[in-house]
Amino acid sequence: MPDYKDWNWEPDKKIIADVADIGNKYSEVHEFVVSGDGEKIAVPVKTGDGEFTACVNGELWDARFERLWYPRFGPDARLAALVMSDDEWTVGVDGSVWDEKFEYVWNTQFSADGGRIGVQTKKNFQYSVCIDGKPWENTYLSIREFQMSRDGATVAVLAQLEELSEADVFTFLDGTWGVVVDDKPWDDKYMNTWGVTLSDDGRHVGLQVRVDNMKYGIVADGKLWPEIFAHVWEPGFRPGTGSLLAPVKTAGGFALYEDGSPIWDSRFMQIWKLVFSPDANRVCAVVCPEFGRTTVAVDDRAWDITFADVVRDQVFSPDSARVAAITKDNNRWSICVDGKPWPVDFDMVWKPAFSHDGSSVVAKGEQDGKYFVAVDGRVWNQPFEMLWEPIMSPDGAKVLLRYVEGGKYCRRVMPLNEIK
Repeated sequence: MPDYKDWNWEPDKKIIADVADIGNKYSEVHEFVVSGDGEKIAVPVKTGDGEFTACVNGELWDARFERLWYPRFGPDARLAALVMSDDEWTVGVDGSVWDEKFEYVWNTQFSADGGRIGVQTKKNFQYSVCIDGKPWENTYLSIREFQMSRDGATVAVLAQLEELSEADVFTFLDGTWGVVVDDKPWDDKYMNTWGVTLSDDGRHVGLQVRVDNMKYGIVADGKLWPEIFAHVWEPGFRPGTGSLLAPVKTAGGFALYEDGSPIWDSRFMQIWKLVFSPDANRVCAVVCPEFGRTTVAVDDRAWDITFADVVRDQVFSPDSARVAAITKDNNRWSICVDGKPWPVDFDMVWKPAFSHDGSSVVAKGEQDGKYFVAVDGRVWNQPFEMLWEPIMSPDGAKVLLRYVEGGKYCRRVMPLNEIK
């Protein structure tokens, strides 16, 4: 995560770039992205016949490419984009291009401070990883679920380690997929692997595996949990520890296990999407207490209210006391906090954020093609042409808004009470 304390939190409105002018100046303008601190806005633009580059705050990168795609700002506000020249792909970072070239690159990942950047790669029909322009020595038949530790020192992927001929059932049953950590494959192989996850310090690796036709398990640091299950979902490490939690299907329904043993007494039709509190003492998940109804369970206690369509993107307050989540019911999106739904709904809503003291929740919503900021269930009556998720200040008294209004991209810090 970026260090919010270093950002400019003085109440102010600043016009960063004229996006309407950018749209008029170039024949192709793709999706805009903004940096976390709101100081930069970038977009791929077509500057000539078969020529693209990145436009940042209205200024073009010097380099030109046949294609420029998937621009993303890292936590340190550097812009990384996938670029192609002479039919070869690589990564451009703030206009500088990595030396290594590939058939394709994708899935850009950043370390927590933005200091390291990695992508998945394909070259000569082999797959691998490249970190800061340096590719792994080994290549693999296929890779997926590229994960980087917070400090960027550890990288894990799921990889196909054994070649599988057509109709070779026996090799498939023996296992062809495994885990590769920092370019070193684990010894064990499985029929299938999913949900690779790393602990915060990168010292521990966990994943879900298929060990037989209808049997699944959880692997932590190369060791399979003793109990095998009818199904499992993506595990997660409790922050600051090497303790691994996972939803697993038992005879009584889905349960939550930690290091191979149940920690919740309740059983549900489904459990997904584990989220841990900042103090690491609490955990919440999306659960189905009955068929067709979904809600949030916090420390084995499900909210009384349930939803017909979707529950997702749960978030704890900084003090670990409260939980908010996105909900969808009867095709309308909203926010629910501690089991109490907001009285307003939207065509779409984005991940909520708590104030530092946990007293307020802010979220971005869309209604009839316009974007709005909502706080504690009240919608600020200022519509925007574009809007990115609001960010709370470290002291919880202010909110950072990044938006387009009147064709201008603006960065504005304002007291939260003014919106409320």
